[in-house]
Amino acid sequence: MSETVFLDSELTEAERGPHARFRVIPVPLERTVSYGAGTAWGPAAILAASDELEREVRGVAPCETGIFTEEPLDCDGPLPGVMERLAKRTEAAVSSGAIPVTLGGEHSLTYGAVTGVARALEKPVGIVQIDAHADLRVAYQGDPHSHASVMDLLTAEEIPLAQFGVRALSAEEQSARSERGVFFRDAEELVVNNIHAVDLPDDFPELVYVSFDVDGLDPSIMPATGTPVPGGLGYYQALHLVEHALVGRRCVGFDVVELAPNGQKAWDFTAASIVYRLMAACL
Repeated sequence: MSETVFLDSELTEAERGPHARFRVIPVPLERTVSYGAGTAWGPAAILAASDELEREVRGVAPCETGIFTEEPLDCDGPLPGVMERLAKRTEAAVSSGAIPVTLGGEHSLTYGAVTGVARALEKPVGIVQIDAHADLRVAYQGDPHSHASVMDLLTAEEIPLAQFGVRALSAEEQSARSERGVFFRDAEELVVNNIHAVDLPDDFPELVYVSFDVDGLDPSIMPATGTPVPGGLGYYQALHLVEHALVGRRCVGFDVVELAPNGQKAWDFTAASIVYRLMAACL
């Protein structure tokens, strides 16, 4: 079992080369967590669990287009520097024609990942976010790069945002949603009505970055996260929402964040399965 290469046991030599369609970037970042800890171990746990995945998902084999796993990002030093190092990685991936797949690590990393993607494309990019939290707080606990502030930073740069599954929201974040035109469908509406597909606004960008916080799932499905909130999305429901959002659009990168391994391999495998299913959605 490899903790360094995504889907290592299934890949042929041709499928694991540097010209692969997907470039996996492990980011063991844990600096601003505000409740449970452990996100630094998330990327390694996802990589290890991915060894047990099957090649095919929903009738396609994303690995046939190639999956290259990079070295983990250096997460030492001030957070702005970490974000810039990650931005350079995702920018290089997109510039080479690949789709960056960032494995977290805490959610603050999305700022660096999206920054690099947007720089490479020089076209409007919208974010589709699966999350229990809106992450629109301003410099939460005094840190502008807090995991709870990542979408505040990105929407301040006028990047369109669509949120699904939120169920823990402050008054500050409610105001930010209104002021910045954030599109959203919150968890209670989605779960109670068993909604699996929501159309994005017609003017939402064609190019989409997906940020999948595993705490968007219900804790009965994903308890291994620092801030589990009851009433979350189902596994297939969350994936269907993302897949539907991508219809007629193109995924230009994604991240899976906030896994905090707790010793139960089922949750690591769930996160790895989400990563591979999202790869399939990019094809």
